Amino acid sequence: MILKITADKFGLLLACTHSIGRHPLICLVKMTHSFVSQPHSPLATRSMALHTGWQLAEVPAAAEPAHIGALPASAWLPAAVPGTTQGALMAAGLLPDVARGTQETDVQWVGERTWAWRLRFDVPGIDTLAPHEELVFDGLDTVCSAWLNGQLLFTSSNMFVPLRADIRALLQPSGNELLLRFDPPLAAARALEATQGQRRLWNGDSARLHLRKAQYHFGWDWGPVLLTSGPWQPVRRESWHVRLAEVHPQTEVDVAARRAQVRVSTQLLGNLAGLTLSHTLRGPDGALVAHIDCDASAQVNAHLVIEAAQLWWPRGLGDQPLYELHTCVHQAGSVVAQDTRRIGLRTVALVQAPVEGEAGTSFCFEVNGQEVFIGGANWIPDDNLLERVTPARVRARVAQAAAGHMNMLRVWGGGIYESEAFYDACDELGLLVWQDFLFACGMYPANPAFEATVMAEAAAAVKRLRHRASLAIWCGNNEDYAVAESVGAHGPGIAPGQFDARLLYEQRLPALCAELHPGSIYWPGSPWTPGGDGGPLSSDPTAGDRHSWEVWHQQMLPYQRYEEVQGRFVSEFGMQSHASLAVLHEALPKAERYPESRTLMWHNKAGSGEPDGHRRLAVYMADNLRSVTTLAEHVYATQFIQAEAMRCAYQAFRRRWQKPGARAVGGALVWQLNDCWPAVSWAIIDSGGHLKPAWHSIRRALAPLAVALRLQAGQARLTVMNAGPARALTLALHLHTLDGVRVWSDKVLLNAEANASTERLVSLPESHLPVMGELLASDADLHNDLHNNSHTDTTPILARDCAWSEPFKFHTLPAASPRFELLSDSLLRVQSNVPVKGLWMEAEGVAFDDNFIDLAPGSAVLVPWQNTPGHQGLGTVRWRALEQGERHTATTRAGHETGA
Repeated sequence: MILKITADKFGLLLACTHSIGRHPLICLVKMTHSFVSQPHSPLATRSMALHTGWQLAEVPAAAEPAHIGALPASAWLPAAVPGTTQGALMAAGLLPDVARGTQETDVQWVGERTWAWRLRFDVPGIDTLAPHEELVFDGLDTVCSAWLNGQLLFTSSNMFVPLRADIRALLQPSGNELLLRFDPPLAAARALEATQGQRRLWNGDSARLHLRKAQYHFGWDWGPVLLTSGPWQPVRRESWHVRLAEVHPQTEVDVAARRAQVRVSTQLLGNLAGLTLSHTLRGPDGALVAHIDCDASAQVNAHLVIEAAQLWWPRGLGDQPLYELHTCVHQAGSVVAQDTRRIGLRTVALVQAPVEGEAGTSFCFEVNGQEVFIGGANWIPDDNLLERVTPARVRARVAQAAAGHMNMLRVWGGGIYESEAFYDACDELGLLVWQDFLFACGMYPANPAFEATVMAEAAAAVKRLRHRASLAIWCGNNEDYAVAESVGAHGPGIAPGQFDARLLYEQRLPALCAELHPGSIYWPGSPWTPGGDGGPLSSDPTAGDRHSWEVWHQQMLPYQRYEEVQGRFVSEFGMQSHASLAVLHEALPKAERYPESRTLMWHNKAGSGEPDGHRRLAVYMADNLRSVTTLAEHVYATQFIQAEAMRCAYQAFRRRWQKPGARAVGGALVWQLNDCWPAVSWAIIDSGGHLKPAWHSIRRALAPLAVALRLQAGQARLTVMNAGPARALTLALHLHTLDGVRVWSDKVLLNAEANASTERLVSLPESHLPVMGELLASDADLHNDLHNNSHTDTTPILARDCAWSEPFKFHTLPAASPRFELLSDSLLRVQSNVPVKGLWMEAEGVAFDDNFIDLAPGSAVLVPWQNTPGHQGLGTVRWRALEQGERHTATTRAGHETGA
């Protein structure tokens, strides 16, 4: 149903049109345009991808087209766009892979040289060119000069600003040559630093703060130095009479009435005489919801209404229906240009309210009027060579987060504004996005030139992403306030003016978001605490968000003390572990495959100045586990520590999500979800896409219904964490000796509150034995909950947890012989006659949905499984557990005694 349409005039939203060299340069917003030619219109826009036929050569510093053109043919190598210089050299066999061994040092020369990329192309029909012929660059990394047929188009020094150049007057029928010269990024950054001054930071070369390039390229505490260059995003030629410069749908949702309004603002460029504009809105099932036609003008505003609106929800709370908005420009019934984008109907608010019985205010997200506990992870770029991060790879990684019961990913400020594939996956799978602007761990400048390029970058990012259903919050930076506090430039009693970039974070960026994305949530930094000049530190646990690094960094507290280092929203925390053995075998030379080898330590970048991650990890291992000798044992031990730390952390944070008005912790985002290379890092998914044990610990802690047990002074503290409606439950408790004798059992009746945690204390007859807790249904949900993960002989288990006295190294465990019984071609029953801690299972061609499990006698765990492509069946399980070396056990079929 259409209420109204208007056609008033708005000013261009930061169009940034200016001239560089002899030709105009326009900072543009990347849109998902697609163009059709049927039925044909002489005004139809044509878009031609320029991805093949490129060549690459090293050139002298500051080389001009004449010098570059004089290079012999033998100097040029084939290259592909999108791409990087390093990627092209690797494809040609001229550069080793940074991920292998210590070859990071062997590739640094590439980033210190100057490189030219060229493309030669013809233009048939030169006499029938459109009024506008443009080259479009979605992203150039980073310090680039561009020429067409010897004429300078522009120079650029911001990796994140898309560019558009008018080339109509320069085109010739054949032999057109496009040249891109990429100058060494570190040299350019240091030249800026020499004139503007050195500034304080954590991670990487201090010069990075002056250059708008992905900051992790300069090296971080989880990744290598790899100073890439090249056209890292698509390049295309566009021919147009009329162009859709902007389509901006804004949604307003009445949740109670299930009614939504979509206000669409459209900007058109070109000769619009005799043209019409249409908007077509289709529902999630493809059915027509609304349509409108109107005369085309430079600015058109349309107002559409959706009755019986289908709401978009975060994962775990409902579905993710997406509506499709199709915008077309027509000439006499033929399509001239079009744009398609998907929108979700939801409201998102940030609640900061008093917390019952405590100081400060809450920090929690409310979606469609319902407060939501946020459980998720921090996202970093999935590779150092971004052209290798395919849409399928991104989708798989986001799907792994969703499968882990996560409902938010934070796009970290030292990386990139992510790909369309990333935001598509988040929209479709129900993961909210916390989007940092791209500043990380430093005291950035705020001079006029830097501010100008930052604002062009930010405008492009906001315009590209603002329609996304998943986008929940914009954030000014990552840890820049913490860096300023560490050097005495910000905090209580510190006069304003010593932290330049506050101008960006507290004035320019929020104003930009308010203008371009009205109603969006903006937060100045992560971590950040409200309070104004001289206000509280960013580490304040009573307000704002917090990075809880007292475990691992800072005091290196035992991970069992996560309950002491909470915040209203814990946006970073973590524990290191090794990548999987399979990934390490690819990265490490055979002679280096032992604990703490030179190459293994090289792949652990943690530490300030001199890396010390291996020493910190050794302390946590020594505090909790017995010593190990082989690399396989070392991998398991580090992953065991990480998994137990994440279990403690997520349980400690989620238990503080109590009744409304007592939301003491609103969410937790682990550092980090993924890796960009084979690393010893905080990632819970390694660079090969393998799930670490910590992923499984987090998945259980974030399940819609979860239970947590914690031993304290002869008692067990029981916490039921419920994301759904209130329900009656029974918690069965069992104590076993380490040789498998059950010495005590009890049942506790609980009324789990809706969308909250419920706690109870139970006295235990023994405090040194492992206690298993199994949550049973006391209502009518038995069959619906059967799939969750385990069962007794007769009653489905909804959730389970096992608490052991610690440190684990004090336990002497008998040899275990777990049984693996195939109940079907997708379900495995696992059981043991003695307690087993941290059972990790692997099998050739098999992916287990649940892993790193604790077993107690008399209770089996059901593990769904599936074959990976090209494999069939499950025969033998390779397994290890705490104090249990690797063993191989054949599966049996239910009712049979022989192996499968």
